[in-house]
Amino acid sequence: MSEDLLRRYRASLPSFLSPYYTDPIEIDHGEGSYVFDSEGGRYLDFFGGVLTTMVGHNNPSVTAAVQSQAAKVMHTSSLYLSEPMIALAERIADLSGIPDARVFMTPSGTEANDTAVLLATSYRKSNQMLAMRNSYHGRSFTAQAITSHSSWSSTSLSGLQVTFVQGPYKLRSPHAHLEGDDFTGACVDDLVQLLDMTSAGDVAGLIAEPIQGVGGFATPPDGFFGSMKKELDNRGILYISDEVQTGWGRTGENFWGYQAHGIVPDMLTFAKGVGNGITLAGIVARAEIFDTIDVLNFSTFGGNPLSAAGGLATINYVTENNLQDNARVMGERFRAGLDALAAENPWIVEVRGKGLMQAFETVEPGTTEPSAERTVQMHQFAKDEGLLVGKGGLYNNVVRMAPMLNVTADEMDEGIDALRRAAAQIN
Repeated sequence: MSEDLLRRYRASLPSFLSPYYTDPIEIDHGEGSYVFDSEGGRYLDFFGGVLTTMVGHNNPSVTAAVQSQAAKVMHTSSLYLSEPMIALAERIADLSGIPDARVFMTPSGTEANDTAVLLATSYRKSNQMLAMRNSYHGRSFTAQAITSHSSWSSTSLSGLQVTFVQGPYKLRSPHAHLEGDDFTGACVDDLVQLLDMTSAGDVAGLIAEPIQGVGGFATPPDGFFGSMKKELDNRGILYISDEVQTGWGRTGENFWGYQAHGIVPDMLTFAKGVGNGITLAGIVARAEIFDTIDVLNFSTFGGNPLSAAGGLATINYVTENNLQDNARVMGERFRAGLDALAAENPWIVEVRGKGLMQAFETVEPGTTEPSAERTVQMHQFAKDEGLLVGKGGLYNNVVRMAPMLNVTADEMDEGIDALRRAAAQIN
């Protein structure tokens, strides 16, 4: 670690930013599933810069597409015609499953979710929104209002009236004793009661992550959001699927997280993995929803040619190499290893997730009392064993992992072995 670089980090960046690890590392370059620090250390990357590098560092197809576009023009804005932007929009609209889809691109998932709320409230002419408990949707003023995660909430001020619904974090839910359809039914009953008691009857929309990202990969039963959407449809309320972390085949079983619930959302938002590290995000919605905005509205950086070229190359790489199926197969291998790890360590209370989006929650053995200290230790020890993982959860006691969609069996086994060695150092 460069002490001088860390000093400069702390002197020039806000105090609310803090690098990972007691001995922060400077990532100098990457290759495939591995990154290398400035001192020559090699790490297997099972977090991908928070689920963002999706098809490997320095992926030849993506790198070539970005380099080729950079040699032409890197920026024009959406006020001009751009073949990369339009081609990417066509591809995403086709993949989205949303009928008569239109695509608006932004630089970040936060802005995509912000736009989704803008559209929902404009379309329904209401400032009332629903979101899930334990949710995270971004850091903007609007996105903070629909985030139900105290450790990530920067402000309680908002022009929205937001009601938070019982969601997929079953371990600490008042309905934790229920299973499957019974758990879903109890949460739907809560939704209905909230609508009956707390709304003025014209709620704009519900935004939900199919699997809660920052919330520690809390995963609902299949069909959960399908049951909720039936109640929403009865009242004309829009359903927004936040696919920032669950999109592009990450869950293995489906291309989009929403597909596990037997529905098609009114809108979906995307970001992170689609650019494989380059700045790219956006929203997909039916044309009639977009048409509710009747003034000029554009994004300076959204859909810029450089990002669009990288995004199109990433999507093509995923589909042409059937990486969704690899996420399913390698996800099953990963889950088997994590389940075995949990069986060996009583301080792991639950393993959850789908495909290559897996996590485990740490507690005091024999209880559900969160153990953030064990998560911090696991995070550090894994790095010391050559593996990079993430953290999360309401109580900062969840280890989050998201290997590359093209991870190999050998790399998966290497990661599981590193986790086992790290866990052996924890009491």
